[in-house]
Formats: sequence, C-alpha cells, structure tokens
Amino acid sequence: MSGTQDHANAQDTHADGHDAHEGPIKTPKQLIAAVFFAFVIPIVIIVMLANYVSSEIKPAAGSTGLEEEAVAARIQRVGAIELKDLSNPASMKTGEQVFQAQCSACHATGAAGAPKLGDHDAWGPRVKSGFDALVHSALKGKGNMGPQGGGDFSDFEISRAVVYMANQGGAKFDEPKAPAAAASGAEAGASAASQ
Repeated sequence: MSGTQDHANAQDTHADGHDAHEGPIKTPKQLIAAVFFAFVIPIVIIVMLANYVSSEIKPAAGSTGLEEEAVAARIQRVGAIELKDLSNPASMKTGEQVFQAQCSACHATGAAGAPKLGDHDAWGPRVKSGFDALVHSALKGKGNMGPQGGGDFSDFEISRAVVYMANQGGAKFDEPKAPAAAASGAEAGASAASQ
C-alpha cells in the first residue's frame, strides 16, 4: 500500500507543479487579446505620435507654406555673385586694407619664409626685381605663397597691397593706376598719336 500511496503523492505533486507553471493565457480569446494589446496598440500609438510631431510642419489651409514667396525662398540658389565696380577706385580696397585682410597672416609674422612687413633686408632683393615681378609673384604664387589672383580681391587691389608692403620694406613704388584710369589713359595716348 505504501507503493500506491507514494504513486498517488507523486501524481499530486506533478499536478501541483503543472498548475504552478501555467501562464495567464488559458483560452484562445485571451491569446487574441494579448496579441492585440502587445502589438497593435503600440503601433497605433507610434503612428499617432508621429502624426502629432510632424503636424506642425505640414501646411494647413490658410497657411503661407505654399505661397509663391515661401516656395521661392525654399528653392533659392545656394551661391550668389557679387560684382565689383572696377571703374570706381573709391570702391576698391587700399593696399593696407588688402594687407590686413589677406597678406598679414604670413607677412606680419614671417610665417613660411614670407618677408616681414618693414624688414628692409628681406624686401631689398625682392624690390630690386621690380614692381611687375612682385605683382606677378603675388598673383600667380611663389614658394609657399598661393596665388592671390581671382580671389576675394581684384588684381588691382593685390597690386596695391604689393606696393604697400614693398614701400614699407624700402621701395619707392608709385600707387598703381586704377583699371579704368589706365584704360582711358591708353585710349587718350592712342588718340593723340593718331592726330
């Protein structure tokens, strides 16, 4: 009898253990409800939140988002062209202004072997090569100095900076003629020669 009792106790223990491991879902209805709440409801909440967040940037009836000016502002070109008036020397930068804006990074400190502003010994051999050679070096680049022509300043403004730096180093160069003045002077010389 003890064998039968042990067998009955074992079945009771097995049944209790089986009940203890049973989950909260006992019917197919409960399974469908659990799937619905676990997957469908979070997806609906995410979609609603996404619509709420992005609704501020959607143009609504009566808004200005689709007006011609607003559209033109959104699709405007990235770059712009600025034309300088080369015929007006007053609108051009002086040699000192160009030096301060462009040349002083190297020529004020002597960086990369550049002759320092006002260093007569360093500028002496360069001044002897002449104004045209200095302007050519400034526009085309030389050694560690990159070309300055076609940058933020016109060739005329770069030549003004060359005169400014060279004169600080002992040269006696005259201020270069403005492009319009040089052109009108050449025309006047040509007309005088033809008469």
